[in-house]
Parts: sequence; structure tokens; C-alpha cells
Amino acid sequence: MSLKVGALISKWNQTSLVLRILIGLVLGTILGLTVPQWKAIGVLGIVFVSALKSIAPILVAVLVAASIAKAGGGLGVRFRTVIFEYLLSTFLAAFSAVIGSFLFPIKLQLSDVVDDAAPGALSDVFSHLLSNMVANPVASLLQANYIGILFWAIMMGVALKLVASRQTIDVVHDFSKVITQIVKWVIQLAPFGILGLVFKSVSESGMDVFSTYGQLVLLLVGCMLTTAFVFNPLISFLMLRRNPYPLLFTCLKVSGLQAFFTRSSAANIPINLSLCKKLGLDEEFYSVSIPLGATINMNGAAVTVTVMTLAVAHTVGVEVSFLSALFLSLIATLAACGASGVAGGSLLLIPMACSFLNIGNDVAMQAVAVGFIIGVIQDSVETAINSSGDVFFTATAEYHARNVNMLTS
Repeated sequence: MSLKVGALISKWNQTSLVLRILIGLVLGTILGLTVPQWKAIGVLGIVFVSALKSIAPILVAVLVAASIAKAGGGLGVRFRTVIFEYLLSTFLAAFSAVIGSFLFPIKLQLSDVVDDAAPGALSDVFSHLLSNMVANPVASLLQANYIGILFWAIMMGVALKLVASRQTIDVVHDFSKVITQIVKWVIQLAPFGILGLVFKSVSESGMDVFSTYGQLVLLLVGCMLTTAFVFNPLISFLMLRRNPYPLLFTCLKVSGLQAFFTRSSAANIPINLSLCKKLGLDEEFYSVSIPLGATINMNGAAVTVTVMTLAVAHTVGVEVSFLSALFLSLIATLAACGASGVAGGSLLLIPMACSFLNIGNDVAMQAVAVGFIIGVIQDSVETAINSSGDVFFTATAEYHARNVNMLTS
């Protein structure tokens, strides 16, 4: 009997992880619809995401420090390229939201005012961002403050490179391999985690969110998908001069699918690092660009801020010129880059963006309330687009550098 069980487990582990996740997705949906009272199933999702969230900060800190310490020359060009891609795609996402909001203006039913703290100006966002950057490194690890983790990990890596011996650097690099192995073990539990997460969403939310805020959800998702399937591939094509969609679909299938259900960019960092390795990318590069992307590559967040702000403007009758909306795209781009440093993420950046259109905080915070209601869809798609884009643009920057090297050699 034990041999049969062992053979079954071995067969399961040899099956494609994506296929196993899809099985978990289907089972979670069926169980959520048929036996929603079995709340214990949802614990599987909580345990899975908690495990990833717990190990991800340590993984990022160690990988970034080890990668910078061991890095040779030639990374600078790739970093400049990937940062340019991140910022350009985030701006184009906000711009697509402006176009969508002008073509399909949405009016909200604003009634309940949310009593919550939100940044009132762009300076508040960046002040919070800078504070998080230099926060206590131990506290940053405990609180999963990735901006602080990145800053101190970079400092550690540079210091190791300058003053540490080769043996010390090798020890840090070996430790990063140990943490990576632990992450791989956790990732193998993804099918069960997705089962629990889908069960929880289906059993608690059902499909009611579509009927109440259907048009708003469609506009948000439509703009995000336009960014993912039109603008992002266009950026990649212009850089590589080849069909970007095979790479895009791989990123969406492996990274986007899991990010959609976990709704956590932090939890998906290990998934993205694993995918980069499978794509044959340079670990010295992607071990830094992926955590960096989780901080500044915020396509979905830029769409959310722009669409919700313009929806509030349409609702209260504020006239917004196209030039003003274009400026709003730039504001949304800069603000979205700081979304990970603000409690509540992209939704609590809406009042800040509304302030540029002279819309009061009380009215704007009602839009935040609407955002939380549709968050089960909005946040899922937003995270999927953001996280899969990290790998997509990291790979694009890597392939672009290889092409340049081939032409110059």
C-alpha cells in the first residue's frame, strides 16, 4: 500500500505545476458552490499564502545581497532598460485608463463615507516611501516592507562586494540557495493553496459583485487587459523585433494565474524568481529586477487610480479636459510606484489623485469604499497584471541585452 501511495505522490509531483493548479482551481470552485459551509477548506489557502509571505522577505533580502555581491560587469545597462520598461508600461496603463474612461464614462453610487487614513498629496506618498526605505532592517523583514528590504539588501550587497572575502560572499550565496530550496518546497503546495483560496472567494463572494458594479469592473478589467495584451507586448516588440506573445502567455500562465488567486505581489515573488530561472535568465539580474518590479511596475494600480478618479469626477460633475487627464496619467504613474509603501495599496491613492481635480476627500473616500467591494476582482486582476509583467519585462531586458551583445561582438 505504501508503495502505491509513494508512486501516486511521485506521479503527482511529476505532473505540470500549472495543470495541478488548474485542478485545484476547478475543485475549489466546485466545493465553494456545493459545500460553502466547509470553511476548513479555506485554511489551505491561508496557510499557503502565509508560508509564501513569511519566506519571501528573507528570500528577497538574501538573493539581492548575494547577487550584488557576486555581480560582475554589464548589469547596469539591463537595469536601466528594465526600469525604463517598468515606468513606461505603468504610464501607458494609466493612459489607457484615461482613454477608456473618456470612451465609457462611469458614474458611481456614492453614499457611505469611509473613515480611513489616506495620503492627501503626492508628497505624502513619497515621504512615506522614503521613510519605509530607511526603516529598521529587522522591522522591514518582520513587516514585509519590501522597499526597506530592497534598500538594505542593496547596501549589504555593495558592502560585501567592497570589503568581504570571497569565502564570505560564497557563504551568503549558498545561504540564498538554501532559502530558494525552501521556497521550491512551498511552491509545490500551490495546488492545495489555490484550492483553498478559490473555495474561500467563491463561498463568500459568489458572483454578486458582477451584478452591482458590473460596468465599473468591466472598465477596470478591460483597461488592465489592454495594457497586458497590447501595450506591454508593443514595448517588447519594439525592443526585440520579434513576436512577444509566446513569452507573454508563459508569464501569464505561470505567474499571472497564481497572482490572480493569491492577490499578493509579495507572495508571488518566489514564483517569478522560479519562472525566470526556467526561462534561462541571469540570476544576478532577475534576483534584483523582480523585487524591484514588485515595487515600481504597477500597471494595474495605475489603471485603478485613474479609472476610479475619473469615475468620481464624472459622478460629481467635474469637467476634466484631455490635457488634465493626461497629467493625471503621469500623477497616477508616480503614485502607483509608491503603492506598495501605502497601507491599502492602490485604492487609498484615489483621494490623492482626486485632490488634483479639486475633489474633496470625503467624496473621494466613498470611491475607496466601492473599490473594496469590487476588490475581489479588481485586486486579483491588478496583481496578476503587475506580477506577470515583472517577469515579462525582466526577460525582455535580458534578451535585448543579448541581442545588443551579439551585434557588437
